[in-house]
Amino acid sequence: MSLPFDLHPANPSERLRARGAASRPAGRFEPYARAPEHDGWDIAEEERLIRTEVSVERPRSVITRNQSPDVPFERSLNPYRGCEHGCIYCFARPSHGYLGLSAGLDFETRLIAKPEAPQVLEDELRKKSYRPQVLAIGTSTDPYQPIERKMEIMRRVLEVLWTYRHPVSIVTRGSTILRDLDILAPMAEAGLAQVGVSVTTLDAKLARQMEPRAPSPPTRIRMIRELSRAGIPVRVMAAPMIPGLTDHELEAILTEARRAGAKAAAMMPVRLPHEVAPLFADWMERHHPGKAEKVLGRIRDMRGGRLNDPRFGARMKGEGEMAELLQQRFRLSCKRLGFVRQLPELDVTQFHIPPRPGDQLELF
Repeated sequence: MSLPFDLHPANPSERLRARGAASRPAGRFEPYARAPEHDGWDIAEEERLIRTEVSVERPRSVITRNQSPDVPFERSLNPYRGCEHGCIYCFARPSHGYLGLSAGLDFETRLIAKPEAPQVLEDELRKKSYRPQVLAIGTSTDPYQPIERKMEIMRRVLEVLWTYRHPVSIVTRGSTILRDLDILAPMAEAGLAQVGVSVTTLDAKLARQMEPRAPSPPTRIRMIRELSRAGIPVRVMAAPMIPGLTDHELEAILTEARRAGAKAAAMMPVRLPHEVAPLFADWMERHHPGKAEKVLGRIRDMRGGRLNDPRFGARMKGEGEMAELLQQRFRLSCKRLGFVRQLPELDVTQFHIPPRPGDQLELF
């Protein structure tokens, strides 16, 4: 079911304005691929304009259990499928293939929202078998992407977590998170919340090309500053670093984030799984043709001759001389700037199930 509002009014003259991908390549599970063929007639209106469509999913469960040894969390929640930020390098793009949709334009224009996620989450938290662990949000698609301003799913999720005193760790580049300081600040004071802010570049023009609907670099630094001032522990996520394109900014990103109040930092070289590799290569040819060969070559140097290395233990760090040099630069910068290795552990002992209206009170 599509929602009855259009997120972006028509502008027929600019079909791909503020979009990362330029096409809808078939997903890896699809038996057929389609190619456009111009018949000589004028381009139809629907061919010139790409609008964002939002459909609704009614999930039976919203807590995902993760067993990957490469990620520092066991439980996660994603209020949305797809992400309108349109980051061309996003490793979550191939997840749209499970829906029969493209990792290209579909991923950033055909979104799926879960408006019932807060209620489903509460039902899961109330189960007698539930045992609290830190819930990671933003590990796949951004919970504070533009549609969150209208739908407020993430805000209602936070209200549930705060009511149950459940710890949460958020990763985002969306400035809408500042709307929820009234919930996040008391949660952080109680040791129940921390935030990671993604900063991939300080170059506003490059950011607009690479992450077309995400907040600008100055806005993300301001997010770090305002979250920190509110008492929320912040980690700057210098990820992904793209060799030959953004990696020279690593030290500058860490410095600006530290000045803004970030207490910890993380860094990861770019990885391009499945359909993301050809999408990224096409983007390089469109926006930076003079650098495409160099950038793709350096990514291969970090990934064993390929654009992606899916092996556990290697996919998040890369291998080889260039990957090790990047890691050394990161470690030295963190030491120089005084970043802590880890943010304080969140408290799982405060979790409790509040009574609902009409519940019978216990005598003892």
